Amino acid sequence: VQLQASGGGLVQAGDSLSLSCAASGDTFRSYTVAWFRQAPEKEREFVAAIKRSQGSTYYADSVKGRFTISRDNAKNTVYLQMNSLKPEDTAVYYCAADTGTILSTIRDIRGYDHWGQGTQVTVSS
Repeated sequence: VQLQASGGGLVQAGDSLSLSCAASGDTFRSYTVAWFRQAPEKEREFVAAIKRSQGSTYYADSVKGRFTISRDNAKNTVYLQMNSLKPEDTAVYYCAADTGTILSTIRDIRGYDHWGQGTQVTVSS
């Protein structure tokens, strides 16, 4: 599968932004999809994930209650709705996907073999 992330931009603190991760291929519904982010000089960190079956969702504590991940398998797209954005949310956001992700690795970058190119999100104070 190939992934294309989009929707990033420059916003002010408190604003909202919606990211999209569009996937190629007709087996998208078989993939667990996640969003990770990487700020300058920091390691890539888990943001949110949505499982392939039943669509269970998982969030980092830092975004819980503000971000919502969802998927539309008919459109081969996963979304990340980001509300109440903070300057510390500033990062490059990457989407990732894998068919074999298990619960113990769903928050781990090693749980995903397929990655998109990233989209920049900048939140000004």
